[in-house]
Amino acid sequence: MAYGMAILVEKARLRRILTLALPIMAGMASQNVMNMVDTAMVGTLGNAALAAVGLGGFTTFMCQAAVLGVSAGVQATAARRKGEGREAVMAHPLNAGLLIAILLGALLSVLFYPLMPWLFSHLSSDAQVVAGGTAYVQVRVLATLFVGVNFAFRGYWNAVDRSRIYMITMIIMHGCNILLNYVLIFGKLGAPALGVQGAGMATALATVIGSLTFCLLGWRHARPHGFLQGLPSLTEVRRLAALSLPVGMQNLFIFAGFTMLYWIIGQVGTAELAVANVLINLMLLGYLPAIGLGMSAATLVGQALGRKDAADAARWGWDVVKVATAILLLIGAPMWLAPVLLVSGFIHDAATLELAILPMRVAGATIAVEGISVVLMSGLQGAGDTRRTMVVAATFQWLLFLPLAYLIGPVLGYGLLAIWSLQGVYRALLASVYMVLWRQGGWAAIKV
Repeated sequence: MAYGMAILVEKARLRRILTLALPIMAGMASQNVMNMVDTAMVGTLGNAALAAVGLGGFTTFMCQAAVLGVSAGVQATAARRKGEGREAVMAHPLNAGLLIAILLGALLSVLFYPLMPWLFSHLSSDAQVVAGGTAYVQVRVLATLFVGVNFAFRGYWNAVDRSRIYMITMIIMHGCNILLNYVLIFGKLGAPALGVQGAGMATALATVIGSLTFCLLGWRHARPHGFLQGLPSLTEVRRLAALSLPVGMQNLFIFAGFTMLYWIIGQVGTAELAVANVLINLMLLGYLPAIGLGMSAATLVGQALGRKDAADAARWGWDVVKVATAILLLIGAPMWLAPVLLVSGFIHDAATLELAILPMRVAGATIAVEGISVVLMSGLQGAGDTRRTMVVAATFQWLLFLPLAYLIGPVLGYGLLAIWSLQGVYRALLASVYMVLWRQGGWAAIKV
């Protein structure tokens, strides 16, 4: 079935999709491998440490969400310029994105660092989770500026068909992260054993290394296209901010929603929270092809619109959906068939392991639906339709899924499995709405 879906895409178009997407997937795979190693290392410290890093990770993303949106703005604009044949100014959106990332990232660090003790005291009632999570997030929040820089470059390299540069940089960055995790969590090579705080410090330092690598490669490869050849104009900054802000707000809603989901599951129990952290990290690893293919869809759609070919842009969206569905059906199979094998490397308590089996099977059964949602959302963003994707994502998450998750979990006591099953239904509804928006085609008229 999965193979049949894949061959519905013409060979030349399939090759074009995979040429863009595979390096993105490889780069993001290194990130998720890093997350898995991080989770496995912290998991040896116990359930409280595992829960603290899980809750802390999404709290960090929530604090940094506004600056992450710069990637979509840079990608949509740079891809459109490439499609228009204006390669001499392709890097101008990158310049504007870097300026926004630096200013906004510094502001977010100053704003959120002192708020962490108060915020974590409201996210968990477990004193160990609060202490570990606070230390973990405070260190990572200090690197927000560099996170923004990395995302600006990610949008640019993917937009101009240089996703291999993104892949190389991610592998370097996440390789450093794994090494630094080992040193700082356990106190190796003469360093102090910092535990959960060491995991946060390792990630922050690796992010700085990634930014420096991106800048060096940008100087080498993007200078002919306008990189750092003067300050961006106010018009360029405003245009990019108008595209990026809705995506940043959408990211904020999404990551705040994940943080709220962690809080809801934490009300069910600390063991359930530890399981949720492992399941989400495994699911994110499974979603990698959808995310990589979604980024390729954004590039292909943006370039087609730059050529004034809306019909080809629409076709690219559906073609990428077919490829993503085929791949994710294959990835979901082991989640359904061998859940114990997948989670036993991260959960060492037998009772906690038992809690993870059925939710993992639910994830495997519904993961292909997520591919449709991610690809079409990214395609809409690549066309510049960032406001509607924000409204749809926030509405379904905050007005539907989270209230029902709280009701069936902590209130009615149906537990983690019911929450995970509800999440599958919510994702299917979200994918259906994005399919309708894509079929309507109003996104093709947006000027970028």
